[in-house]
Amino acid sequence: MSRAFVFPGQGAQTIGMGRDMAAAYPAAQAVFDEVDEALGESLSALIWEGEQEVLTLTANAQPALMANSIAALRALEAEGVAVTDAAYVAGHSLGEYSALAAVGAISIADTARLLRTRGTAMQEAVPVGIGAMAALLGLDFAAVQEVAAEAAQGEVCQAANDNDPGQVVVSGHKAAVERACEIAKARGARRAMLLPVSAPFHCSLMQPAADVMAQALADVTINTPSVPLVANVRAEAVSDPDMIRELLVEQVTGSVRWRESVGYMAAQGVDEIWEIGAGKALCGMVRRIAKEVTTKAVGAPDDVAAVLEHMKGEA
Repeated sequence: MSRAFVFPGQGAQTIGMGRDMAAAYPAAQAVFDEVDEALGESLSALIWEGEQEVLTLTANAQPALMANSIAALRALEAEGVAVTDAAYVAGHSLGEYSALAAVGAISIADTARLLRTRGTAMQEAVPVGIGAMAALLGLDFAAVQEVAAEAAQGEVCQAANDNDPGQVVVSGHKAAVERACEIAKARGARRAMLLPVSAPFHCSLMQPAADVMAQALADVTINTPSVPLVANVRAEAVSDPDMIRELLVEQVTGSVRWRESVGYMAAQGVDEIWEIGAGKALCGMVRRIAKEVTTKAVGAPDDVAAVLEHMKGEA
């Protein structure tokens, strides 16, 4: 059995996530405490008792989702499941930072501060209302690239997230993204819908945020990860700290090549992928990309118990 651990991106956040894990596992609680200390505020109080719309703000959602993922990982570790048992780690957009924290490439405190900076910079890069993102269902990546090119008309419209064989997200100027939705429908897309996001992530409009992250990452220690990272913008394994630093900057404006990343891991023999943290969106994508790969979501104490039972069955 070859396993990979993957970490969710923005959109998975919910009020109360990780509270049961923190109550059940002191090591999980310690992660939330460490993130609170790194940010100089009680992010955990917002996660567990706050308002959904405040948690959903990019500057809050990004460190919150990372904290929740690492807390879930610490719960697994407390039960004897080590991240080094995995062949690869990967994460969707901000989840890439969670993955790097998981394998010791970046400290949890530094990761929390980087994600707060990243979330703020991404939010400030484009004024609210100027940009948009839309999910196009039923067209492949190449078809969506053609749609985006036609829709641009002098504005920015790019294929941002290649999520799975039937779901690609476009990002850019709002009018261009709206044109892309109409063109996609005319070309046979099953659905084309604007996403409830506050900025047009993973397109060239994010260049100001990429510049901010280049500066922020220059001052952070990045270690060789204990498990190779399958990077979003490369869709292949990387372990070199300098390369990881470059790719994290590139990732702000680059496409999230999730479909290819999962395909890469499957081609390397991975037959089981665990989603660590909030939600099950990545599990769904994995099943649509590589039907032979089994998935498990680990976000609550019951999930930890279920995977331990599963592993007993393997043994």
